[in-house]
Amino acid sequence: MSASIGSTIVSLPDQSTAQMPKRTYINNEQGLLSWLLTADHKRIAILYLISITFFFFIGGAFAGLIRLELLTPQPDLVAADTYNKLFTMHGIVMIFFFLVPSVPATLGNFLLPIMLGAKDMAFPKINLLSWYLYIIAGAMMLSAIVLGGVDTGWTFTAPLSTHYLNTHVITAATAIFIAGFSSIFNGINFIVTIHRMRCPGMTWFRMPLFIWANYAASLLMVLGTPVLAVTLVLVALERLFGIGVFDPTKGGDPLLFQHLFWFYSHPAVYIMILPGMGVMSEVISTCSRKRIFGYTAVAFSSVAIALFGFFVWEHHMFIMGVSSYSALVFSLLTMLVAVPSAIKIFNWAFTLQKGSVTFETPMLYCFGFMGLFTIGGLTGVFLGSLGMDVHLTETYFIVAHFHFVMVGGMLMAFLAGIHFWWPKMTGRMYPETLSKLAAVTTFIGFNLTFLPQFILGYMGMPRRYAAYPPEFQVLNVLSTAGATVLGFGYMLPMLYLTWSLKYGAIAGSNPWQATGLEWQIPSPPPTENFAEIPIMDHEAYDYEWLANKTRNEVTTVG
Repeated sequence: MSASIGSTIVSLPDQSTAQMPKRTYINNEQGLLSWLLTADHKRIAILYLISITFFFFIGGAFAGLIRLELLTPQPDLVAADTYNKLFTMHGIVMIFFFLVPSVPATLGNFLLPIMLGAKDMAFPKINLLSWYLYIIAGAMMLSAIVLGGVDTGWTFTAPLSTHYLNTHVITAATAIFIAGFSSIFNGINFIVTIHRMRCPGMTWFRMPLFIWANYAASLLMVLGTPVLAVTLVLVALERLFGIGVFDPTKGGDPLLFQHLFWFYSHPAVYIMILPGMGVMSEVISTCSRKRIFGYTAVAFSSVAIALFGFFVWEHHMFIMGVSSYSALVFSLLTMLVAVPSAIKIFNWAFTLQKGSVTFETPMLYCFGFMGLFTIGGLTGVFLGSLGMDVHLTETYFIVAHFHFVMVGGMLMAFLAGIHFWWPKMTGRMYPETLSKLAAVTTFIGFNLTFLPQFILGYMGMPRRYAAYPPEFQVLNVLSTAGATVLGFGYMLPMLYLTWSLKYGAIAGSNPWQATGLEWQIPSPPPTENFAEIPIMDHEAYDYEWLANKTRNEVTTVG
C-alpha cells in the first residue's frame, strides 16, 4: 500500500507490523476495573490527571496554612516545628507529585502518540505501571504526612535528614524513590515512542514542538533521576546504619550531598518547565494562525536547555565554601542557560507579531506564562551573580524567584494546555467567560502573592522561619491576601471543567482550527486513535495546508 506525499511515494506499513502493533484493548468496557487495567494511553493520562489534581490541592492546603501563619510576626497558629513540617511537605508534594509529572504524565501521555500518528505508546503496560508506581509513592507520602510529616525541607539536607529523629525521612524518601521510577518509565516510553512510532512523513522537523519539548524533558528524566534515587538511598543507609557518607566525623562530606542532590534537582527544574514550553508553542501558533517563528531554533533550544541543565547545579552552593574558581565558572554557565530560554520567549513574541491573534482562554494563560516566566528568569540572573547571591540566598527572594518560574511559568502553561486540549480529551467545551475570569484572577493573585516576597527577600527576611520582625508584616499580609485570590483562581477551573463534562457544548473535532494530527480525529479520540495510519504530508503549523484542506472539503460537500 502506498500514498503520494508531494512528489514522493511513501509506502505504508501494514497494520500488523512492529511499528503499529495490533493490541487487544478492554477500553470500550465501562466500569472501574476497565480503567484500572487499561492499556490505552488516553485513559492512563486521565488517571494521572485525577491523581495529580488531588496532590495539587493537598500541596495547596499546606501553602494556605503557611500563608495564614505568616499573617502575624509570631508563630501563633502552629508551633515552629509544625511550621517546618508544613513548608517541607508543601515542597515535597508540589514538586515530586505535581510539578514534575504534571504536563508529561497528563497531556504528554494523552497527546504524544496521537501527534506522532501512532496508536499507542511503545510500551503500554509499562505506561500503566508508571501510574501504579506514582499511586504507590503517593500513598506512602500520605502515610508519612499522617504519621507526623518531614521537617528537613524538601531538599532533605544532610545532616538534618540523616541524624535528627523527629521526622519520617525514610518513608518520604522511599516514596520519592518510587515516584522517580515512575518518571524514568515515562521518559523511556516517550523516547522510544518518538524514535520508533512516528507515522510516514513525520520527520523530526515536522514534529510539533510539544514533542520536542517532551523529548528533551524525557532525556533529563532518564539521565538525572537515578542520581536522586542513589542519593536518597545513601541518606536512608546513613540514617539506619550510620555508614558516614555525609557525616564528617566518620570521614564523610555533607557538601557531597548538596552536589548529588542539586545535580538532579536543577535539571528537574527543566523537567518541569520544558513540557510547559511545548504547550506554549502549540497554543501561540494556533491562536496567532502562524507557524512558530524560527521553528528549528525553538526545537534545538529545548535540547540546549536540557544540556545546560546538567552544568549549573553548583550555583545553589555559592555560600557553602565551594572553590571560588568553580563558582565563577558555574556563575557563567548559569547566565548562559538563560540564552535558549530567551530564544523561546523572543520567538513566541515574533510569532505573535502580525499574526491573527485571538484571545481565547488558553492564550490568556500563555500571556500570563510569558510575563511571569520572564520575571522569574530575570531575577535568576541576580541569583547567578556571586555577589548578589551572597545577600539574597536563603531569603524570600529565592522563594519568589522559584515560584515565578515554576508556579507562574509551569502552572500557567499547564492550565493553558488543559484548556486548549480539554475539548479533545472530553468532546466538550467549557464556559468561556468563567475560564477567562479564572485566567485573569490567577495572574492577578499570583503577582499579589509573590511580588511582595521579592521585596521581603531584598530587605533580608529569611525563608523557612515562622517568626519575623514586625516591620515585615504589611508585605506578608499582602502576600497572604494574594494567595487567597490565587486559590480562588485555581478553584474555578476545577468547578467549571467538571461542570462541562455533562453540560458543556459539543466541541467537534477541531474547535480551534489547528493543524496537528490530534485535531484531525474525533473528540474524544477512539481507542486506537486512527482507523488507518495517517500520512504527514505537510509541515507543522502549516495553516495554508489547513485552509486548502477546508476548501476542498467544502467543495466536495457542495
